Amino acid sequence: MKPYILKETNWHTVKDTTYRIAVLPWGATEAHNYHLPYGSDTYMATEIAQRSAALAWERGVKVLVLPEIAYGVNSGQLDIPFCMHMNPSTQQRILEDIVEVLVRHGINKLVILNGHGGNAFQNAIRELEISHPDILIFMVNWWRIRPVKEYFDDPGDHADEMETSSMLFLYPEHVLPLETAGEGKEHRFAIKGLRERWAWIPRRWVYATDDTGVGNPKWATAAKGKRFVEDSVQEIATFLKDLDGIEKVEDLYEK
Repeated sequence: MKPYILKETNWHTVKDTTYRIAVLPWGATEAHNYHLPYGSDTYMATEIAQRSAALAWERGVKVLVLPEIAYGVNSGQLDIPFCMHMNPSTQQRILEDIVEVLVRHGINKLVILNGHGGNAFQNAIRELEISHPDILIFMVNWWRIRPVKEYFDDPGDHADEMETSSMLFLYPEHVLPLETAGEGKEHRFAIKGLRERWAWIPRRWVYATDDTGVGNPKWATAAKGKRFVEDSVQEIATFLKDLDGIEKVEDLYEK
């Protein structure tokens, strides 16, 4: 049993431990090309949260990983069977309820370890910092911690070389042979502003891609995934250690 993973620990341990930081892995359930499972975002966010917490715990940080949430914002994928969608307002209400529990039990720092690009927690965090000023809430998009171009030959956007390599390292038993994967060709927006991303609309996945992937996974290897994941985990563990010394919001700023 690991005292830093709530679903694996017990009341015997919890009652004698003063936890200081909670980590909430938040993923999604959606198609990831033909070769990766629907749960890829959740698998990766959860595993990376737990590995990061293990390192931070070794460094003296009393961190607790909460049970993962496997439903994300997927409004652009509703045409694809069983891509499960949670409205942003629903996501915010769930987060609010979790924060209520954490505050009640003395946690004043929460890190949302996000594994899905459609999840955007900024507005929810802004509201919660007004209604719950005694807790600091952070969002970490784990796949953005390290520059992907330093690790991968042809990174894309979804079920690509990066995600496939990471899953080959973390959960190879859930990855089909790469010859089963589609090429991940993206059908780009026809309008210049949308292509350049200074204008925005959610992508409709059935028009944006043929196989639900964006980025060719053919160059993916477990070795690439291992390096990328382990470097990201080290960064998150250091972040948790840094947060451990923070007591109030003004401590986040240099004097």
